[in-house]
Amino acid sequence: MKKGRFTEEQIVRMLRELEKENARLKRIVAERDLEIDAMKEVLKENF
Repeated sequence: MKKGRFTEEQIVRMLRELEKENARLKRIVAERDLEIDAMKEVLKENF
């Protein structure tokens, strides 16, 4: 196989891995957003 050429199976496998990683990162961002919102609420109540 020449460098830079992938089989359809390899592309599908890479795509699935990227989709899995993307979902994981989206969960992390959503959790951070919730934490930020919670901190803002606490700060609003304290000031």
